[in-house]
Amino acid sequence: MTSCVSTSPFNGRVLGEFTVSSQDEIDQKMACCREAAKSWANLSVKERGQRLARFRDILVADMDGLCESIAQISGKVPTEVLLGEVLPVLGLLDYYLQHASTILAQKAIPTSVFQFPAARAMIYRQPFGVVAIISPWNYPFQLSVSPILTALFAGNGVILKPSEWSLPIGKLIIGLFEQLNLPQGLVVSLVGGREVGKQLIAAVPDYVFFTGGLAAGRAVMQQAAVHPIPVLLELGGKDAMVVFADADIARAVEGALYGAFSNSGQVCVSVERLYVQRECYDEFVTKLCERVKQLNVGCGADSDIGAMVTAAQITLMQAHYKDAIAKGAKSSGPIHVDGHYVKPMVIWDVHSQMRVMREECFSPLVAVMPFTDEQEAVQLGNDCDLGLNASVWSKDFDKAERVARQLHVGCWVVNDVLKNVGHPALPFGGVKKSGFGRYHGAEGLLSLSYSVAGMVSHSHLSSEPNWFPYTVERFNAFKGYIDFVYGQGAIWQRARRNQNALKTFRAYSQFNLAQSWCNLKCRFTSKRKG
Repeated sequence: MTSCVSTSPFNGRVLGEFTVSSQDEIDQKMACCREAAKSWANLSVKERGQRLARFRDILVADMDGLCESIAQISGKVPTEVLLGEVLPVLGLLDYYLQHASTILAQKAIPTSVFQFPAARAMIYRQPFGVVAIISPWNYPFQLSVSPILTALFAGNGVILKPSEWSLPIGKLIIGLFEQLNLPQGLVVSLVGGREVGKQLIAAVPDYVFFTGGLAAGRAVMQQAAVHPIPVLLELGGKDAMVVFADADIARAVEGALYGAFSNSGQVCVSVERLYVQRECYDEFVTKLCERVKQLNVGCGADSDIGAMVTAAQITLMQAHYKDAIAKGAKSSGPIHVDGHYVKPMVIWDVHSQMRVMREECFSPLVAVMPFTDEQEAVQLGNDCDLGLNASVWSKDFDKAERVARQLHVGCWVVNDVLKNVGHPALPFGGVKKSGFGRYHGAEGLLSLSYSVAGMVSHSHLSSEPNWFPYTVERFNAFKGYIDFVYGQGAIWQRARRNQNALKTFRAYSQFNLAQSWCNLKCRFTSKRKG
């Protein structure tokens, strides 16, 4: 039995030693979670919400302690924890408390009075069962708890595997959910890295919610396909920020500063590609470099930027920086690394073939490149394999939205950064190699449940016209029926030429034919007027 030691990115202080989950433990937790999920699914959405509502009170009651714990695990400064880890969870919980019952409610579906007489149809939602959530290290609380809450509202049980770089988060989260009135074993966590993730999928959960890198996402999808298990993949981004010369330059500089360097750039929607129109390019770069120098790197309440979590990410940043400089880029200074603290950097005069413009950097390094007009802005913004989020900056809102709508991304925002992905009612997810599937909003609940289509026939006929036996007469009657409903000409013309077919099906008409005729006439009259 092996163990993992967790340390703080701030100072290397040991946060705990954790025993890696064995296959037997994983199988046992899967069985318990599956049983708990059955009883949880039997509750109404309203009843689930009533039990989950107290989670809000628990978070608010110990805000300082919670923020301190998350900061030590994630390397974030306190304000970043509050705004990036806790507030989005509270917003999403509040949204689902208000709207989950409506989103997941059974919906009546209209049926054709000719094809499905005396029948009613409906769609309702069912939970998958056990949702495996494999969460990342950059936002270990928010990107664990938000999908957990979504899965629970939808009626599922949850097995969480946090990143091996943020192991204490699993213990913290389970402790919070244990304070709620939930079935025993409904929310559990595992300890371990990639191998435990593989073992979790091998235990065949009913759904996999994965947030992480592209290579790991491919591996998850490949393994899940064996069973097969549906997956939701959020695989990061290389987000573009497009600044036109008619933008509020001072505001755009501040937006770029926050968008690129929040959480040391360790955000899936960080601004990594900054495109600025040539007319204001030099001014923008100068002002951005001046502001970067004023950022405070540290771990206190007055710090702007905290520590990076992994040494590997620092090494990748250094490689991107060296590649760009070797190919002619300019920089705001040399890279300065002190332990896991890294001073933010700006590089400019870059081109699209540099690594810093092609690969996700996930660090406090932003690259600035000029563009000429709208067409080039769109072309450069789309010149990337990833497509998660983007921002467009201009006082001309029509132009900004026109450009934003042409970007191949799952989300966009005009004259702001990052904040849009925290809107609880807006679905979040990417396109291209940024993954697929959506969470947050109504689509989040729908993603973690599946639709069931039902129809109830109230017919008293001993045999339906579409049942056996088939005959030539029946075939011709069906052709006449199709021509009557979908053919050309006025309704009286279609009725006249297909009167024999209508007579054949008169026994099928367990409805008010006059009313049905009127409804059909209104439908076709409306269609032709339109």
